[in-house]
Amino acid sequence: MTETTNIALPAMRVSYEQGSLSESELAATWHEQLQLWLDQASGAGLPEPNAMVLATTDVKGRPSSRTVLAKGLDARGLVFFTNYTSNKSHDLMATRYASATFPWFAMQRQAHVRGVVEKVGPVETAEYWNSRPRGSQIGAWASPQSRVVSGRSTLDSALHKIERQFAETERIPVPPHWGGWRIRPEEVEFWQGRRDRMHDRLRFRLGRDGWSLERVAP
Repeated sequence: MTETTNIALPAMRVSYEQGSLSESELAATWHEQLQLWLDQASGAGLPEPNAMVLATTDVKGRPSSRTVLAKGLDARGLVFFTNYTSNKSHDLMATRYASATFPWFAMQRQAHVRGVVEKVGPVETAEYWNSRPRGSQIGAWASPQSRVVSGRSTLDSALHKIERQFAETERIPVPPHWGGWRIRPEEVEFWQGRRDRMHDRLRFRLGRDGWSLERVAP
């Protein structure tokens, strides 16, 4: 019998001393700064540097979170793709609001994006869809995302069925139930860990007169 040791959660502690973040170091816009940090996370060899924790709420205000991959970034917002019948999409269609966090633990950094959401247009969706591996395209057709299934064999059977359906098709079309969501930020915060939990938090905020920059206490 394997012995296990309980982790002493209160004693788990890391001193954040890798860097700092000042107003003068930030790029002129939130999306340029986010792109810079994404590039640096990728250059540092972090796994899945574009992975972000997406948080949504349903019509009763009950929150849900999950990890998705950012697949688009520009001045308009932050884009990810998913099944429109999934739980996350049901939440987004009901509330039209979301937040996303990039947790770059190895660099002692986080970036938080909050704002309204909109569906990505069919042209942009098709462009990304055509860049996906064929297996990922087949999986998007086969999976009834977020629905209860009887077992793994149900998913495998659905996958094989779609493989047969498109066996002679060179270019698989975009499923009607699949596409992108864009978060149009109202706030974007850049968080850099510091010693003694006195972290740097700099936030771009969208107001009536455009974007402003503010420092937030840790």
